[in-house]
Amino acid sequence: MFPGQARIACALERRVNTGILNGEIIATRLDDVRAYDGVRTRRIMAFLLDYLIVAILLIPFAILVAVLGLLTFGLGWALFGILGPAVALIYIWNTLGGPNQATVGMRMAGIRLDRLDGRPVDGMLAVVHSVLFWAANVVLTPLILLVSLFADRKRTLHDLLLGTAVTRADR
Repeated sequence: MFPGQARIACALERRVNTGILNGEIIATRLDDVRAYDGVRTRRIMAFLLDYLIVAILLIPFAILVAVLGLLTFGLGWALFGILGPAVALIYIWNTLGGPNQATVGMRMAGIRLDRLDGRPVDGMLAVVHSVLFWAANVVLTPLILLVSLFADRKRTLHDLLLGTAVTRADR
């Protein structure tokens, strides 16, 4: 093989494994700026949808806890204090930590959570991501969304802390 042929073969291999956008080589989909188009708006819509889904999921569990409270002469009603967070965390663990790396609301909005190191999102990271989101909301109110106006890849505070990014699932 001639020296020029090796260089051409390497360039062709790189072109096959990567994309090219405006003359720049894009190594992964996380480097593609198109993956972040409209993510902020889609993320808010996904949050609202997921909030509604968790509220609907709470209904059968609340009935179960109410019956348990009657059977235990009121002792089971203490579970109402942890019912909301428990249902939400189980929902997050199973959806965001699942193979789609997205909750039902995120899938409907066409977004997903990605780790910047390329590994898949597991259940524990999904739960920590959600807990950090709520903790930051308690302390900073919705001002955590302002971080996404200035951060790279439109990431919020908890994304920056965990090394994650929300991207379009279709790109």
